[in-house]
Amino acid sequence: MSNFIYVCNTCGADDSPPSGVDFAAHLNNACVPNVEVRLVSCLNMCDQPLAMALRATGKVAYLFAGVHPEKDVEDTLALMKLYRDATDGIIEDARPAGRVRFCLKGRIPAL
Repeated sequence: MSNFIYVCNTCGADDSPPSGVDFAAHLNNACVPNVEVRLVSCLNMCDQPLAMALRATGKVAYLFAGVHPEKDVEDTLALMKLYRDATDGIIEDARPAGRVRFCLKGRIPAL
């Protein structure tokens, strides 16, 4: 099963350049097995940059916003591992994901 983390490449705070590209590169360089990092043009969370989403076939999907691309790399990597290891995508204990768990904006049921 393929797990994906989608990172918005258009998010930027206060007229700053988009930071999603660099954030996605940091995540990709960490090489979390069985999780593919993909850039996406917009996750429609423009008022709360940086946005990202977790998605996989047969799993619930999650949408996050307000992620700090410089500070939240390690927490996001932990979140990616929790999602990958959750059979149905439901993360029962998100405490290892640190601050990022408080950036959750929505959970979408699995197909």
